[in-house]
Amino acid sequence: MIKLTNLTKKFKDKTAVDNITLEIPSGEIFGLLGPNGAGKTTTIKMITGLLKPTSGSIAVCGYDVQKNAISAKKIIGLLPDTPFVYQKLTGREFLEFIYGIYGIGYEKIDEYLELFELKSVGDELIESYSHGMQQKLVLAGILMRNPKVILLDEPLVGLDPKSARLVKNIYNEQSKKGTTVFLSTHILELAEKLCTRLAIIDKGKIIALGTLDELKKQSSAEKDLESIFFKLTENV
Repeated sequence: MIKLTNLTKKFKDKTAVDNITLEIPSGEIFGLLGPNGAGKTTTIKMITGLLKPTSGSIAVCGYDVQKNAISAKKIIGLLPDTPFVYQKLTGREFLEFIYGIYGIGYEKIDEYLELFELKSVGDELIESYSHGMQQKLVLAGILMRNPKVILLDEPLVGLDPKSARLVKNIYNEQSKKGTTVFLSTHILELAEKLCTRLAIIDKGKIIALGTLDELKKQSSAEKDLESIFFKLTENV
């Protein structure tokens, strides 16, 4: 579903992403785990086509992101750590706007507002929403289009515990439907509980890849993700 081959991104004399190769199948919840500045957000921006790689290639559902950008973007949903929404629209108007762009009708707007516990504020301006409410609204707009790939950059930032649990359940449901969920995070607990497979990235390089059990084997005596993470990154 997502294939990164020798992916590299340089900014002048700094290498933000260094020769990454990954293959992520349908239905997987894949976590890119690393400290701040490790290259996580840069990787996601290249997958979406927002950044052009210095070298290497990216394919999403067989579409080359550089050569077939429109086709790739139609099947990708992106939730950035700071969601962009039109503040002078209401929540309902924002979802109507998304529906209008993709030509998918308006019949499920109330269903999605209710799913994300936003129905009571659906006719209020987005500028009155908290960061977490805006995140849930953007995610509602993504799911309405039934994307084949969902990209999440620090997906639980700004969410209260109840909302975090809600969206984690939604990500699991999407995975069961065959949607690929690719998330970047520095929150170890999220990665450990939600992801089926993990890549640990530091200073632009993938330093470990596998399921939690496989990472444990790579790290000998370490039994939890926090210990594994610090053992691997302290030597980079």
